[in-house]
Amino acid sequence: MIQVMLIDDSAVVRQTLAEVLSGEDDITVIETASDPYDAVEKLKKCVPDVIILDIEMPRMDGLTFLRKLMSQHPLPVIICSSKAEEGSNNVFQAMQFGAVDIIQKPKVGTKQFIEESRVMISDAVRAAHMTRVKKIAPSVQHVSPKLSADVILPPVSHHAVSIETTECVVAIGASTGGTEALREFLEQLPIDCPGMVIVQHMPEHFTAAFAARLDGICAVNVKEAENNDSVLRGRVLIAPGNRHLLLKRSGARYYVEVKDGPLVSRHRPSVDVLFRSTARYAGKNAIGVIMTGMGDDGAKGLLEMKEAGAVTVAQDEASCVVFGMPKEAIKLGAVDSVVTLREIAPLVIRKSQGK
Repeated sequence: MIQVMLIDDSAVVRQTLAEVLSGEDDITVIETASDPYDAVEKLKKCVPDVIILDIEMPRMDGLTFLRKLMSQHPLPVIICSSKAEEGSNNVFQAMQFGAVDIIQKPKVGTKQFIEESRVMISDAVRAAHMTRVKKIAPSVQHVSPKLSADVILPPVSHHAVSIETTECVVAIGASTGGTEALREFLEQLPIDCPGMVIVQHMPEHFTAAFAARLDGICAVNVKEAENNDSVLRGRVLIAPGNRHLLLKRSGARYYVEVKDGPLVSRHRPSVDVLFRSTARYAGKNAIGVIMTGMGDDGAKGLLEMKEAGAVTVAQDEASCVVFGMPKEAIKLGAVDSVVTLREIAPLVIRKSQGK
């Protein structure tokens, strides 16, 4: 059982999170706390496997608590926040301090909303727990059915792929640990790098702030993708939270479609959806990169890219926070090169130049 502690000043949020997680056979909430001082006292009696932490709290904010925790008794921590626009700098600073993931606070909604929240929050807890060990734990039973990219885009028919341009496009997928991995990767890129499209598993409202933060520290232009945005040299488009991102092409012009739809591989946005569309519309002119993250989202899509002639790259185990997504892609034979995080950007630039 994965033992979880909830730290939030709202009793309603603590109760809702506890109810969401109570339906999972492998997760149990062992303690709740109304603020960090309360949490410190309870940590003296029991040590959880994972902490879900709010940032805005009385007496001591979550960011200060996180820094103290990580310097004295490091534990996997998930940040639980209501909206990125409010205190987004604190949210992403928390990731730099060692938090492993971000989830959006659950709220009352439709049955579908509650079910999807349960899937995404419980998977975030499992992923956080995996960061304590290098080996991926056995898959958990009694999980919700996992849909494939077929529900968004039919499988690629390679003989029907028509390549009308030689412009290179880079498609990237990441999950747990990906916010910092993407920052390190994008900071290395020159301003004239190939156009890039990215799926980072992240809640709704957070991706715009994440893109803006990256745009301020990178030479390339980074923005949250909007429907019909062009994929251009020196531009990086990040899938908006809770929406799928597809690469499309009209003649020699690449652009993106932002689309609703069910969870694919237990995620929305899904890396498999992005990779499949890239295989279809870019084929051999694409480079696919799969980074740190739990699960197998992106593995099948990366194989489709490779079969369409694309160059495929995976982050190695040593530099991953969770070696799940790259591992599954490697097992499928979908990966040409396995390299460290620091080596990905130079490799992508060389391959985009045909070297």
